[in-house]
Amino acid sequence: CPAPANLRPTNGTRLCALLYADNSAYYDQCCAGDVLEVLPDSDVPYMPWAWSGRASSLVVGTRCELTVWSRRGKNGNKRTFNA
Repeated sequence: CPAPANLRPTNGTRLCALLYADNSAYYDQCCAGDVLEVLPDSDVPYMPWAWSGRASSLVVGTRCELTVWSRRGKNGNKRTFNA
């Protein structure tokens, strides 16, 4: 997985988080598969349709916080992740 301080897409702008579709019990195989990029100051009340229930691993950048909910529209249980 990339280090939290190194989260940058190909165009070089800063990212706050990367969500990955694939995970593994072996660390060197984590953070694989499709990737969903989360930009700074994003407020997304719904996951993109193709990502519903798919995120299995994530990396949150430095000076960022990612809050997720168990239900649509920011309802249900809430969990916050940071670097």
